[in-house]
Amino acid sequence: MSHIHDECGVFGIFANSKQDVASTAYYALFALQHRGQESAGIVVNDDGVFRTHKDVGLVNDVFSQEAMSRLGVGNMAVGHVRYSTTGTGLRENAQPIVVNHLKGNLALAHNGNLVNAYELRSELENSGSIFHTTSDSEVISYIITKERVRRRSIEEAVLAAMDRLQGAYSIVVMSPSKLIAARDPNGFRPLCFGIRDDGAYVVASESCALDAIGATYVREVEPGEMLTISADGVTSDISHCGIAKKTLCVFEFLYIARPDSVIGGKSVHEARRQAGKFLAEQYKIDADIVVGVPDSGIDAAFGYAEASGIPYGIGFIKNKYIGRTFIAPGQAAREDRVRIKLNVLTSAIKGKRVVLVDDSIVRGTTCQRIVKLLRDAGAKEVHMLSSAPPFLNPCYYGTDIDSRDNLIACHHSVDEIAKIIGADSLGYLDVNKVEWLTGEGTGFCKACFDGNYPTDLPTVTDKSRFERWERPISANPKFQNKEKKQ
Repeated sequence: MSHIHDECGVFGIFANSKQDVASTAYYALFALQHRGQESAGIVVNDDGVFRTHKDVGLVNDVFSQEAMSRLGVGNMAVGHVRYSTTGTGLRENAQPIVVNHLKGNLALAHNGNLVNAYELRSELENSGSIFHTTSDSEVISYIITKERVRRRSIEEAVLAAMDRLQGAYSIVVMSPSKLIAARDPNGFRPLCFGIRDDGAYVVASESCALDAIGATYVREVEPGEMLTISADGVTSDISHCGIAKKTLCVFEFLYIARPDSVIGGKSVHEARRQAGKFLAEQYKIDADIVVGVPDSGIDAAFGYAEASGIPYGIGFIKNKYIGRTFIAPGQAAREDRVRIKLNVLTSAIKGKRVVLVDDSIVRGTTCQRIVKLLRDAGAKEVHMLSSAPPFLNPCYYGTDIDSRDNLIACHHSVDEIAKIIGADSLGYLDVNKVEWLTGEGTGFCKACFDGNYPTDLPTVTDKSRFERWERPISANPKFQNKEKKQ
């Protein structure tokens, strides 16, 4: 735990008739809540009339019964849950983004992070575009809108926009008559496609959202693919497929996704169990009990227990009404949540030598407190294992690590970290094992572990780079000479 921020969840539905698509989106967003807890939003399409409700907060807080009633019926809807990786968590940055343009309306929900957002936004601003948010998602909406005004269809506009976008994007775009799902050529972030018994088509960040609304998982949207859903059915454009190596973010399997989700046909739960088995091969520990840190450390702990023969035990009771520590903005908030999120089951821990398995160690502050909780409960020994390799590099594709400054593994050895967090020993998953979590050498992006980035890097990396009061003038090369003269 002690995590950096991450992620968003997107959803879209196209039904064959007018119905309560808002409620469908609502339940899907509930299933995707783990991907973003800062804000939520739904846009309903009723014969080209868009009705929107979005705000900061959890899905249950944002959508009151009154708000749902105002959304009304329609045959299409898009939804979004957000954690900010570019731009702050203010209300104006809540999605989906809605644009009213010359040829109609457009609503967009985006998961990912562009590496060329700064350059694109600067270009748009210099040509007169006025931005209302500080997220890179609005950049995408502007690019698509500009292309739509001069092209024959929304499909052509999205394909043209994909030629210009670089980095991670899984997007759902709704026009007055069509629903489009598109994924970047690297496939950094997941996006899947399904169908309900009533013939409604749905797309979502994870398959768990399809399960929640009674839809059947069909397949993943391929990296670089664009699906168009309309009254004529579903069509696929693969013109952007195969132009880049497939590099799904491995952290989707290690932490982000729900364990009951399937990504690319592979079970997230099984991948995490496999990580635990790999840890058991690497670290032979003489212990009495294996304990997983809820929630995403539990599957790996099961895997370790199975492979090592050490019994698995419930060591923590989790307060179910507290959101993910990883997603809480600000270090103080993360630490406050840890205090009330977990409590030790003392009867299971007292006098025991404990193998403690968590999904990752980023800053080290949260696992330090968790180790202390076990010590205070009478644990005789605590051996900490991470089912992820050490975080050593920034991520530019949607996981909010914009520098190495707060990454504990960048500044301390393994033995030093063990001492800092109060553990008797510490072990990380071997980075070479990451490729084999799903059993077949899947192409993953693991740049945060090994520094091998699959795209060009952004020129400006600060999360608040679009906040006018925070952006350094010298960050824009166009102003550097002027600044020197002054």
